[in-house]
Amino acid sequence: MSGIAGARLAALAIALLALPALPVASAGAVGVPLSNEWTSTRWAHPARRAPIRWAPRTAAREVAPTHLLTEDGFPEVYVALRAWTDPQGHSWIEVRIPMRPNGRTGWVRHSALGPLYRVRTALIVDRPKLRATLYRRGRPIWSARVGIGKASTPTPAGRFWIREKFRTHAPGGLYGPVAFGSSDYSVLSEWPGGGVIGIHGTDEPSLIPGRPSHGCIRLRNAEARRLFPLLPIGTPLLIGRTATFLGS
Repeated sequence: MSGIAGARLAALAIALLALPALPVASAGAVGVPLSNEWTSTRWAHPARRAPIRWAPRTAAREVAPTHLLTEDGFPEVYVALRAWTDPQGHSWIEVRIPMRPNGRTGWVRHSALGPLYRVRTALIVDRPKLRATLYRRGRPIWSARVGIGKASTPTPAGRFWIREKFRTHAPGGLYGPVAFGSSDYSVLSEWPGGGVIGIHGTDEPSLIPGRPSHGCIRLRNAEARRLFPLLPIGTPLLIGRTATFLGS
């Protein structure tokens, strides 16, 4: 995916309203939920580099530091899961962390994040059915057949999110007219830029639906263009079986 950004790509501005001040939990609570990662998801860019810790305590072990930019040079995105105020009055946010191995979470001081934004969309990529469906407030608004990773380089399943979106400089090229970068990391750790899974167009539409890729999710170019204005930064990306995420 990060090879897409070998040439300078222009990011679209994201127009989202900042949320009001965060609610915080009392010392005896488990935290105030901020996202259900389906109909309401909050996210933030980092305001500075800061440690992300295993627990909402200054003395807790560090999982990783926040980083300001994605592998492609766009502002990094952290999904906010819960808020917590410790006995010393420090406000913490539990976040999903874009890193290997996939699926890690941790706690960062609220002051290390910028304003929280909210999206009401979720994108499910059903690997067995080779179909992607975008939901808004729990209702489908877009759907298309896709190409995913081959057996030797599968598209990893799990809960991820959209970190970047941009138009390419070669609409008829390998990655089509537009692309999205996710927090999903492929099995190819040596792939340029760290093997980030992307969603993008293609110059081989005849391979869709199918399993032709190194892990990225391919769309026919017309469908990629349709998706572009509908899919905002911070949207949860749920990869696996639709029934798993819909609870049926």
